[in-house]
Amino acid sequence: MAATTSFPYPSAIFLSVLIISGFMFPETVNSMGINYGQIANNLPSPDDVVPLVKSIGISKIKLYDADPKVLKAFANTGVEFIVGLPNEYLSKVQAPAQAQSWVKSNVQAHLPATNITSIFVGNEVLTLNDTSLSNNLLPAMQSVHSALVGLGLDKQVAVTTAHSLSILETSFPPSAGAFRRDLTSCITPILNFHAKTGSPFLINAYPYFAYKSNPKQVPLDYVLFQPNSGSVDPATNLHYDNMLIAQIDAVYSALGSLGLKKLPVHISETGWPSKGDEDEAGATPENAKKYNGNLIKLIYQKKGTPLRPGSDLNIYVFALFNENMKPGPSSERNFGLFKPDGSPAYSIGLAAGNISFGNSSSSSGSGSSSGQGQVNPISNGRSPSDFSGTPYLSISSAPATERWDVIGGIPMTWLVVSLLMKHVP
Repeated sequence: MAATTSFPYPSAIFLSVLIISGFMFPETVNSMGINYGQIANNLPSPDDVVPLVKSIGISKIKLYDADPKVLKAFANTGVEFIVGLPNEYLSKVQAPAQAQSWVKSNVQAHLPATNITSIFVGNEVLTLNDTSLSNNLLPAMQSVHSALVGLGLDKQVAVTTAHSLSILETSFPPSAGAFRRDLTSCITPILNFHAKTGSPFLINAYPYFAYKSNPKQVPLDYVLFQPNSGSVDPATNLHYDNMLIAQIDAVYSALGSLGLKKLPVHISETGWPSKGDEDEAGATPENAKKYNGNLIKLIYQKKGTPLRPGSDLNIYVFALFNENMKPGPSSERNFGLFKPDGSPAYSIGLAAGNISFGNSSSSSGSGSSSGQGQVNPISNGRSPSDFSGTPYLSISSAPATERWDVIGGIPMTWLVVSLLMKHVP
């Protein structure tokens, strides 16, 4: 297990840092979730993380495993948990006995004290170009669900999986959202599973990677929820002034095209890095502050999306901490809202009971991971090799051509031309 840092009097230290920095979420933003990744060797202990999470009003946490120390630390706090079953265990848990053992050890053992509401089985599996993993995904989900049914927990704990936005073949304009044709045979039965069990469809969506891939064409204000003219979807006449909401509606459109207009969609990961390499455009504290600050305001407004104005925006920000052992470019290690010592990675401009965003604004109406410590399917705890096995793969780990799918590939021209035309005399 990664080494953790213990802090004396954690509540006092964390709260004093938060008060001084102004990093306090309003209590009304209690629908926002956070991803708690642990690919680091300098993070505070889970017991020390509890007061930090409670002090900023976070009510939902997503783990990439089922770390018993975290789940025990958050017992009797009321915080909702999504726990993860890593990719490398998909083949094993297809066996009913293995699935039941995993659920008993990693879920049932912590209930009801810890509020576990979902299990996400596998992370971004369908876009890893691994046929074996893809073929194992649905059987693993079904097996885990059957184990929950057998234990009488299926009404309390849902089973889902998290997808990269690159499962879409087209995302612009949002009304043209469609799933990749080469994934149809895999995605359709998974969607039927969601419809049958009532579990949410999870998407990891990162406008940052769209901007990083093509900063000269993708308007920065559009991805940061900053004031901009936006664009109108010609098919629906709906107006979009930020990329994330457009991406969400593209997913809704893709689901709708398959007759699943009512399937709930949750954004299981989104965020912006505060630091990156020289060739990583936009990875700055200023942009991270704008993105996450405006995102929180967007959640607070409870406006839904142009296509589904009455829907809740269930969004999990990535991530709670910077993680110093994540592979890849520097940005991968700097998505955290907080540094390992509990101090903010940057000032997000929020104070308790009072939202302040400076000159930034957002509007929606008119307008990665697994391998975070490996959980043994048949024991309660982590395996001896915490950082072995499948590494955490985010969207940035995908090939450049696949990342371009995140912003719609060639159809992105619709957005660029539409934005430029607004400035033509």
